Amino acid sequence: MLIARSTQEAHLYMDLHACACGAESFERGHRLDERDGVLVAVYEGVCPRCGRTRSFAFRLTDELPPAPPAFGGAEPSRIIDPGEFLWVSDQVATETGLRLLHTPPAEHRGHREGSAFALAAVEEVLKFLPADADRVPEELFTSERGREVHDRNPRRFERAGLLENIERKRRILEGVDQFGPPPGA
Repeated sequence: MLIARSTQEAHLYMDLHACACGAESFERGHRLDERDGVLVAVYEGVCPRCGRTRSFAFRLTDELPPAPPAFGGAEPSRIIDPGEFLWVSDQVATETGLRLLHTPPAEHRGHREGSAFALAAVEEVLKFLPADADRVPEELFTSERGREVHDRNPRRFERAGLLENIERKRRILEGVDQFGPPPGA
């Protein structure tokens, strides 16, 4: 069974796993079930393109989930690999960056969520890096997409590059926050 550290991680997993017809998103309902004495989050919906029923079941970890946009605590994901997290970070950062470039500074605050999401996704990659290693081990790239991202540029998974990427995304987020207080402040 899939083990998710948070609802945010479960939703990202579903977003990364397209229907057999290729449709990537679907409206999903949610319920909690008990299976073999374990609480399981079940998401179901119908593919808007082909009409197939899509269903995902996740056992949530016992750890208290972090507040969004974080995906999990200190441990790395068991269901999303480091290449997928970096791919997601790149996609969201590019989309959000283009929006930031094409909006007046007074409207940048409206793009905070995307900036924070991109940062949280790249921070997840760092969790796959062993304390005594300089790069994420190649065997941790278990998905096709993750392996493709890694193979295109393995240096992006080196400690120095990851830390630089995180710092750059933090600076962007700080710039966005100049135009209003962060949420909850």
